[in-house]
Amino acid sequence: MDSVMIITALLMLVSGIGVFLISCNMLSSNLESMSSSKLRAMFSKASKSKLRGVGIGAISTAAIQSSGATTVLVIGFVNAGIMTLPLAASIIYGANIGTTITAQIVALGSFGNSISMTAIFSAFAGIGAFMNMFAKTDKYRTIGGTIAGFGLLFVGLSLMSDSMEGFAQLPEVKEFLASIDNILILLLLGVVLTAIVQSSSVVTGIAVVMVAGGMLSLEQGIYLAMGSNIGSCIVAIIAGFTSGLNAKRSALIHLLFNTFGVIIFVVADFVLKIFGFSFGTIFESLFPDMGAVQLAMFHTFFNCVTVIIMLPLTNHLISLVTKILPDKVEDTPVDDSAPHFFFINDYMLKTPAIAVEQVKNEIINMSHLAMGNFRRSYNMVQTMDFSEMDKFEADEDQIDFLNKEVARYLVKLSNLPLSAKDSVYISTAYRSITDLERIGDYAENIMEYAKKMKDTNEGFSNIAKAEIDKVEKMVEELYDKILVAYSMNDHRSLKHAYEIEEEIDKFTSEMAENHIKRLNEGICTLDVGAKYLALASDTERVADHLINFGKTIRDMCQCNECS
Repeated sequence: MDSVMIITALLMLVSGIGVFLISCNMLSSNLESMSSSKLRAMFSKASKSKLRGVGIGAISTAAIQSSGATTVLVIGFVNAGIMTLPLAASIIYGANIGTTITAQIVALGSFGNSISMTAIFSAFAGIGAFMNMFAKTDKYRTIGGTIAGFGLLFVGLSLMSDSMEGFAQLPEVKEFLASIDNILILLLLGVVLTAIVQSSSVVTGIAVVMVAGGMLSLEQGIYLAMGSNIGSCIVAIIAGFTSGLNAKRSALIHLLFNTFGVIIFVVADFVLKIFGFSFGTIFESLFPDMGAVQLAMFHTFFNCVTVIIMLPLTNHLISLVTKILPDKVEDTPVDDSAPHFFFINDYMLKTPAIAVEQVKNEIINMSHLAMGNFRRSYNMVQTMDFSEMDKFEADEDQIDFLNKEVARYLVKLSNLPLSAKDSVYISTAYRSITDLERIGDYAENIMEYAKKMKDTNEGFSNIAKAEIDKVEKMVEELYDKILVAYSMNDHRSLKHAYEIEEEIDKFTSEMAENHIKRLNEGICTLDVGAKYLALASDTERVADHLINFGKTIRDMCQCNECS
């Protein structure tokens, strides 16, 4: 093989790796979009069942083709306080099982008549591309992108296999690769390569191809694959160790789980060699003359057995992690009253479909804060009791924070691959947070009316208080309907909300008319009356903003009733 052929082969190898990486990214993004609703449903079913957690981790990782994304997402949930460490650990275990599907797909291209199989599956790239170009709906474009990504995976494998075929025959290459027999070097190589490309699936896939092409022995491939499992923890470690304590613990659980698994198998392989066996010889005998299948099956076996061993030891692993990263009682406690996110963080952006769902939860929580202040302001204006003033001000700061920071988060989210439905939701979310922030402002106005009346030792008449109490109940009923409509996309509740909002409009007009009568009768003073009129107007505007908040669900509906 002359220098020109060597350079050509190297260029093909780099091209193949590039196509392989792009295909993995396409599969991940498109599969995620297709399965977003299922992913949301699975992650919302957080329970104490470890087996269910393993299943959730395995299925979600197989769906989005990225154990790193799943693990980072779990760390985000733990950091947000909506997932426990035991559940996070079990999902991380499952993610290690789900990630083995990529190696199995790669091995499939080498099974039997590899040329025809590769050609058949590579053709999917063209089929998917045509679907993506000519599809009229977002759903079919996503399906086309998934099929194209699957086909490109085999195109990349074909390029890599062809480039390695000549190299595998060179005596110099054989001697160099054969010289790498130190298991620690092979493990470290797997760790470093995975840390660089940030995907254990990619490194294991390349190892499968190299074993199939004869460039690596099965033994070498096994240790590279095990090293890649440790290297896959790098992204999670970065995400976890820039977050809260439990997020750090989740990242450490991931690292220790994979490290313990490698140690167990290294020791087991050493014991087997004493008796003249090894994992390499065992899988060679189970799948003769199928190098790619041998490594892919070992990879699946390794991860499944590690989960079986570690699952009953989860509580002990959590105890160990807690001792390594203990609660620091001497530190200044975190000020929970400081403005912060409750449900979202940047790590969730790794999985946009889940991030969208969490944005919705964040906005619903923002509505609770706004309505909480509305209730406090009404209580203040009727009772002149300002004992909850500190809570009112803290929640107003929180509402202002969410109004600005959720908007920034939505900008980041809108630049990521989203389904058509999620894209529409993001566009409505901007308006929703604005409407909720305005409700908070009107509550602040009403609170100011109460403060001024207290300063002047004035107050509303009993008749006026009765009207205020009635309209508050009407707004509460409106909010209940709006919350159901927004949370469940319930258009029947939205229809009822419109009816209640019309009643509030009529009643606030009656409040103004009744006030004029009381003013003429001398029951109420001019200054207090002005505040009463302003309160009625503010209440009517709160109802309008609640309706605006709820009717955003119409933008996501295709039915004739809502168009």
